[in-house]
Amino acid sequence: MIPWEEIDRARIPGQEDILTLAKRGTEFSIRISGTELMNSRCHGSEEALAELTCSRIKHTPGLRILIGGLGMGYTLSAALEHSTPDTRITVSELLPAVVAWNRDYLGHLAGMPLDDPRVSVREEDVAKTIRKEKAAWDAILLDVDNGPEGLTRRANDRLYAGPGLELSFFALRPGGILAIWSSGTNDVFTRRLKRTGFATQPITTRARKSGKGGRHTIWLAKKPDIQIR
Repeated sequence: MIPWEEIDRARIPGQEDILTLAKRGTEFSIRISGTELMNSRCHGSEEALAELTCSRIKHTPGLRILIGGLGMGYTLSAALEHSTPDTRITVSELLPAVVAWNRDYLGHLAGMPLDDPRVSVREEDVAKTIRKEKAAWDAILLDVDNGPEGLTRRANDRLYAGPGLELSFFALRPGGILAIWSSGTNDVFTRRLKRTGFATQPITTRARKSGKGGRHTIWLAKKPDIQIR
């Protein structure tokens, strides 16, 4: 068996944990302190996050989409594939190393999505991006950490707590969608989304596009089209 080769590593802000990029043959893996976060062989659910969202807003002209978490670029690539030429997509990625890895090592896996002129990158916490503007986005896609029950940063939990969901709610335009990827189900989180005011649909998808691999959850949470005051 071909051994794993560590390519690079980066420290997660505010923590002692180390994020590493490793390669084995044509396969890549991103890990935190030895625990795998993502693998280039299994990206079906990351692509589904974008596909399911874009299919619900595709008739909206001039879409503005925010993606929290670049990962290996598969969600971004799928969002571009299912968007029109006038769509603008912003990616918020906290770790500059992850952006660099995509440019230097991983870009070919997803078709070099960072090179698309419709894409802009902000090297900052997506929570900060969300707070900057109200009614700014037609969709916010969060592929941050492991979902509502995260592994990497405790600060990510604020995205999924009540106040964080309210910020996303107000950052969306009427009819906009908050889409969240998770490694598992969470009924408490589903109820939390509904209490925030979202019409919520949890969808189970598989890690691989072939229908195999682990089961992951995608929440599609829609903001009402008309705001009642």
